[in-house]
Amino acid sequence: MTAMLIWILAALGALVVVGLYLSWTAGRLDRLHARIDAARAALDATLLRRASVAQELATSGVLDPAASIVLYEAAHAARQAEEEQREVAESELSQALRAVFAEAQQVEEVRRAPGGQDAARELTEAVRRVPMARRFHNDAVRAARALRLHRKVRWFRLAGHAPFPMAFEMDDEPPTALTDR
Repeated sequence: MTAMLIWILAALGALVVVGLYLSWTAGRLDRLHARIDAARAALDATLLRRASVAQELATSGVLDPAASIVLYEAAHAARQAEEEQREVAESELSQALRAVFAEAQQVEEVRRAPGGQDAARELTEAVRRVPMARRFHNDAVRAARALRLHRKVRWFRLAGHAPFPMAFEMDDEPPTALTDR
């Protein structure tokens, strides 16, 4: 009788430990998903800021007409892109920025124009922040994916109905003429 009681208590203790471990894992996964949401919001804000500054610069009259059109269209497409096309549109904006600011001379012309110093500084800050924001987002996605691939998470369905996190892949290389200073 005593041996049976000891076995029952040991089994209950093991169940409690397993339950606590699964609860801790589910909480960790939930925190990772919250981190992904926060990182995605920061990435979206950073991308919107970059597109807005580029569009503002394109309409300022500081750039030559051809560069203004290229930059404006790419920035407008990035701001208006649907979620499925967002990565492509943002990559195209990066390519347009590199094309327009391929030479340091173009950046110097912008800086010499009235208000150009502030515009160039804002654009430089915006393009520098994009790779960092994307890296933070993709690091959070990588951590959540790694945890979600564990058997215990799949078997006990600890992720619930949360969608599988997707990385944001885009060309985010800034123009060298802007970032050299």
